[in-house]
Amino acid sequence: MTDFPITIFHNPACGTSRNVVAMVEAAGYAPTVVEYLQAGWTREQLLDLSARAGLPLRDLIRDKGTPAQGLGLLAADVSDERILEAMVADPILVNRPIVVTPKGVALCRPSEAVLDLLEQRPGRFTKEDGEVVIP
Repeated sequence: MTDFPITIFHNPACGTSRNVVAMVEAAGYAPTVVEYLQAGWTREQLLDLSARAGLPLRDLIRDKGTPAQGLGLLAADVSDERILEAMVADPILVNRPIVVTPKGVALCRPSEAVLDLLEQRPGRFTKEDGEVVIP
């Protein structure tokens, strides 16, 4: 569906991210999938996505499986500027998947959160782990 553009900032190594892509495709959409670990991020892009999602930058930090703790990014007194610099320098620090549609922007964790951003939903969807999602 080209009249309802969807962009998914995706990490193919992440099960939640893979489920979101599959769920969107099962709903009949052909999303633009951006593998952000390869593409990287810009400051402007992260600031825009954060603002449009209504999330502070610190809520976009991925701590599991990243160097966030070692870099001191999880401390309450870390500035947004420091967080932003780190995310641009090392894309793995950004949580995923982030989805953009005409209905809004969201960090789609859990994967079912993507359903709120779609005009049409899949009739039935089974996640990789076998969990059945019935919208």
